[in-house]
Amino acid sequence: MNKAGRIISIHPPYAISGGEIIINCENFQMGETGEYGCYFDGKAARLVGASANRLLAIVPENFDTTEVEVYLESGGDRSDAKTIVVGEKLADDLHIVANPAVDPKDDSIIVTRSGSRGQQLPVSLLRLETSGFLNEMSAEVLNPTGIAFDKSGGLYVTARADGEVVRVNQDDEVVPYASNLGVATGIAFDKNDAMFVGDRSGTIYRVPNFGNPEAFAVLEPSVSAYHLAFGADEKLYVSAPGLASFDAIYRVDNAGFDEVFYRGLGRPQGLAFDRDGNLYVAACLHGRRGIVKISRDGKDAEIFVAGMNIIGLCFTRQGNLIAATSDAIYSLPIGVHGVLLR
Repeated sequence: MNKAGRIISIHPPYAISGGEIIINCENFQMGETGEYGCYFDGKAARLVGASANRLLAIVPENFDTTEVEVYLESGGDRSDAKTIVVGEKLADDLHIVANPAVDPKDDSIIVTRSGSRGQQLPVSLLRLETSGFLNEMSAEVLNPTGIAFDKSGGLYVTARADGEVVRVNQDDEVVPYASNLGVATGIAFDKNDAMFVGDRSGTIYRVPNFGNPEAFAVLEPSVSAYHLAFGADEKLYVSAPGLASFDAIYRVDNAGFDEVFYRGLGRPQGLAFDRDGNLYVAACLHGRRGIVKISRDGKDAEIFVAGMNIIGLCFTRQGNLIAATSDAIYSLPIGVHGVLLR
């Protein structure tokens, strides 16, 4: 009998380095001398737990490909391998506090070095070109947080320390757009191009035109940031991470009335929808961290990508999922497309 047993399934099938995956198996034998383990393209993984039928493994770092073979070894025997997708690290040395955003004009990705509140960093906005080059933008924004594009391709950024939204032109010119927005964090546009901004102190503002915010909805304050996204039902979805492990995703209708769409997440943060209406949230579910996929009716949820410290996400036109941790961004070729980019 093969002492390494047989891998039945791996969940989730997508991960970034440092993420915890579950390997369901059968007949895996743990030798008394410790001569057993789990390997990712030949790299030994740290095991969090192991039994004859299940292993919990931490995904190692630095692979040459996103398609990584996982196999078990025990007593000199090796199991057959199964393949998972591990995200490619595109950039690091960042400070991201909300979703990155894909520029609809050229598919580059806008990310931040946000800094602590009130800290003006020499470079606070960066553009990751499709070539892989990370270009520093000369536009100076204090504590950039949320990023969004309007229908015309204009780039807007929330500055949480100043409680304002600015428009960034040609990567260097900063034009104030709206102010008096509290601790301005999340930002999103509806189908009519009206801007919505989340003040983590408890208010969501609607900015229908230049510089005229109006209170739209009131929710519980957040310890971190509001994160906003519009669904296909034209309602606004909001995450407001708190200190509990049973936080909710809220759905706000056109009149500003809110309801709980899904409850049961730990520290939910960045949001994004795919074209089928499923919602993806950077969060913790049942003690497991990563990106959670919630069905369009809000009844089912599962860990979709395993990863630690994931803050936000977005989808590219090529079907890649961009996952942002607090200091790096990764690309996972998963074949899922987000809501059509403008």
